[in-house]
Amino acid sequence: MNKVPVITAKEAAALVKDGDILLGGGFGMTGNPVSLLHALAETGTKNLTFIGNNVGEPGIGGGRLLNNGQLTKMIGSFFTSNPDAVKAAQEGKVEYELLPQGTLAEAIRAGGAGIGGFFTPTSAGTKLAEERETKVIDGVEQVFIKSIKGNVAFIRAWKADTAGNLQYRMTEQNFNRAMATAAKIVVAEVQEIVQEGELDPNQIHTPGCFVNYLVERKLIAEDLGSSASGSAKKVDDKRLNMAKRAFKELQNGDIVNLGIGIPTLVADFIKPEDGIVLHTENGMLGVGPEPKDGGGAMDYPVNAGKIPVTALPGSSYFDSAESFAMIRGKHVDVAIMGGLEIDEAGNLANWAVPGKPLLGVGGAMDLASGAKRLIVTLSHTDRKGNSKIVPTCTLPLTANNCVDMCITELAVFRYINSKLTLIELMPGATLEEVRAKTEASFDEKLT
Repeated sequence: MNKVPVITAKEAAALVKDGDILLGGGFGMTGNPVSLLHALAETGTKNLTFIGNNVGEPGIGGGRLLNNGQLTKMIGSFFTSNPDAVKAAQEGKVEYELLPQGTLAEAIRAGGAGIGGFFTPTSAGTKLAEERETKVIDGVEQVFIKSIKGNVAFIRAWKADTAGNLQYRMTEQNFNRAMATAAKIVVAEVQEIVQEGELDPNQIHTPGCFVNYLVERKLIAEDLGSSASGSAKKVDDKRLNMAKRAFKELQNGDIVNLGIGIPTLVADFIKPEDGIVLHTENGMLGVGPEPKDGGGAMDYPVNAGKIPVTALPGSSYFDSAESFAMIRGKHVDVAIMGGLEIDEAGNLANWAVPGKPLLGVGGAMDLASGAKRLIVTLSHTDRKGNSKIVPTCTLPLTANNCVDMCITELAVFRYINSKLTLIELMPGATLEEVRAKTEASFDEKLT
């Protein structure tokens, strides 16, 4: 087999030219090619378009390129994880294009597969579909997305052999696998390089034909940003009650995706004998509880909230493109996510508010439209006392006609025959209070 050149991070940075499209692997700071991006930040290379799930964290990874003024455009799914990116967008210092997380992963995979584009139901009927071609296929409105390719891809893998074959570790596959196929020049930053033949061919994730250069560099805790250690959950009785009520809806054998915030608390009620399998969209099936030792992503996988978790027996890892194929393909039984508004038609708004850049959709649109069943947890009113359960959503939509159940600190609603229906009062709530604080009209079938 041909040997793939091993170069330094500085030499890799020199491969990127002014005006290039740069693909940057990673989910948050997990599987992020930090040393390559930092080496690029030491150059005068400018006018770059950066494509990644996010632009690192402030001053780390792609965030350093942003702060240096080397980026003129960023394309991704969740820029709100970096306040510097939000500020740069608000001030017009950098152009940006937001794509749902699964759409972004599939667009990169399609680019690497030589496919010009594809239609997806994700984002249909939302602001992200405006000015895009749409088509009804098998009775479902779908949005056309052009595939994505780059001039250079900086990715992170765990092991490589001298032929360029790559293995990834835990949830570090994320966007790296697709990006390894979708650029003219692919540079893989790896923990270790072994001799050709030392990697089991059955265990290779990216074949060496996709990789042009290798850079050996050991991972350090500082590379992992906020995922370097565990995090404390925000817990109170109201939030716990909502999570406990959502848990009651789950059945043995369900594949379940938990969103950030209150939905995350549902995991605390799941016991092994329940037979519930947790899915996280950054590439893991069989998610366990947070590490008891407080350890971080140096030793553990992370979930979609970038929080370190453990792996249960029978768990599996995969990349973001495959993960969202599970979601769009209806292989996830239940998604539980937070919300900003729901309405009488079962529409959900949970990713943007008026007057602020549309910078953080993540995987919400994919899950809302792709999961077999959607449960939304949200506070019944906003800080001003306005109802979040409204006749028609006024905030930018996540998905149309997608909500099956809504749980607040006051009430449980289900859509029965497409009608918003109150089925249960939460502890301490009264029917009069629910009626007074709910702007939407609803039926009542209390038991």
